[in-house]
Amino acid sequence: MSEVTEVPIPYEQRLRASNVDFKLREADAYFGKRGPLHAVLRDLDRRLHEADIPYALLGAMAMHLHGHERMTTDLDLLMTREAIDKFKAHCVGRGYVPAFPGARKAFRETEHGVRIDIIAAGEFPGDGKAKPVSFPNPAQASVLIDGISVISLPKLIELKLASGISATHRLKDLGDVTDLIRTLKLPAELGEALDPSVREKYLELWRAMQEDDPVHEREPRS
Repeated sequence: MSEVTEVPIPYEQRLRASNVDFKLREADAYFGKRGPLHAVLRDLDRRLHEADIPYALLGAMAMHLHGHERMTTDLDLLMTREAIDKFKAHCVGRGYVPAFPGARKAFRETEHGVRIDIIAAGEFPGDGKAKPVSFPNPAQASVLIDGISVISLPKLIELKLASGISATHRLKDLGDVTDLIRTLKLPAELGEALDPSVREKYLELWRAMQEDDPVHEREPRS
């Protein structure tokens, strides 16, 4: 990609302003693991590996790669603070630019306008206040899915629970956990892998899912 310093038209803005046919094509490409989001993700993965920068994919795209088909218009990455500085040195001005003047951890890819938000390891989810659950070092909490470094499923759920519990404006994160339980048919035992501060909330949501879908854990065995 050529060096570009101007902020491109945001991908999500183009999507909102487009007609239905364009939206449907973009959705088809996304769920087929093609299109702008996947192209930018693959480009980032290549660049970060070449620069020896560890990362882990977070957010809706991480849910998507773990098996919950949910569309998104941006990418969330987890890095250490040192890795963020390396990312800026290797990528900003070379296909990626700050998302807005003064942005420190928000960027846009210049060809498609896809936004990339970076979260630093050690920060706290939800209200941002200190709590037992924090964003981990990506090298210690990620798995490879389709060649992409993705936050592990237990850690993703743990972070979303801590976020939803601590911040009313992040209640959607609890809904995401419910969706993951339902879609992936997650067991109650997964709660044992979670921090004690969020374990009971996971079991509460799991039990609620069994009441809504009593067949969930009683599928016939072959």
